[in-house]
Amino acid sequence: MGIVEEAHNLRMIGKGSKTVVLAHGFGTDQSVWKHLVPHLVEDYRVVLYDNLGAGTTNPEYYDFERYSSVQGFAYDLIAIFEELQLQDCIFVGHSLSSMVGLLTSISHPHLFSKLILVSASPRFLNDDDYYGGFHQEDLSQLFEGMQSNYKAWCAGFAPMVVGGDLDSVAVQEFGRTLFNMRPDIALSLAQTIFQFDMRHILGLVTVPCHIIQSSRDLAVPLVVSEYLQQHIGAKSIVEITPTEGHLPQLSSPDILVPVLLRHIRDDIADAK
Repeated sequence: MGIVEEAHNLRMIGKGSKTVVLAHGFGTDQSVWKHLVPHLVEDYRVVLYDNLGAGTTNPEYYDFERYSSVQGFAYDLIAIFEELQLQDCIFVGHSLSSMVGLLTSISHPHLFSKLILVSASPRFLNDDDYYGGFHQEDLSQLFEGMQSNYKAWCAGFAPMVVGGDLDSVAVQEFGRTLFNMRPDIALSLAQTIFQFDMRHILGLVTVPCHIIQSSRDLAVPLVVSEYLQQHIGAKSIVEITPTEGHLPQLSSPDILVPVLLRHIRDDIADAK
């Protein structure tokens, strides 16, 4: 087993001529796609992997300096494509990984046939002419909570981000994968994500983008999906789903999975 395969718990399953790469976001691991994968394996090769920092990965591999920017995750994604000798893939990225996919596609567009971006945001912090959903004091409180009592913070953050019932299976599942992260790694990664600003790269993207957004997402306001479509250089399409929360693939798979399957199968008919 190679170092890339081992470090990322890399798996390729299914059959088909086209490859779908599934990439998870903060606080989760590849298990977040468990409702989607069974619908893909008969028609596609499916690549699953864990971002370093996930609770399922070896914390010794986590390089705090490397992952202080999204570029570190982009380097990892390129290494995964090289390991499996992939190109022209359908990339489905959630949250952080949607931005990793966008960034990687700028330097390596041949790796992707399309990017499907779920709950994506180029910046979480509000700015003078931009509404990302968070003030700096919100983030300061979030980071302080993580530092003071990580377990208690997880218990509060999970239902807030997932939405819905405190005792729901989705909240319990996200709480589990979140708590599995080493607290200092989780804090470092949260600081990277919530403080990045990737608006300047959007115009450089040339790969078609399918933007999928929950109608109610505490982490990503609806206007962010509109901002993405207006500023991404490639042709793009937005679909707002009647789902609540930042992880609809966990909380509302009955709604989101058919939407994802349609966007995986169908290309954008007309350029924007």
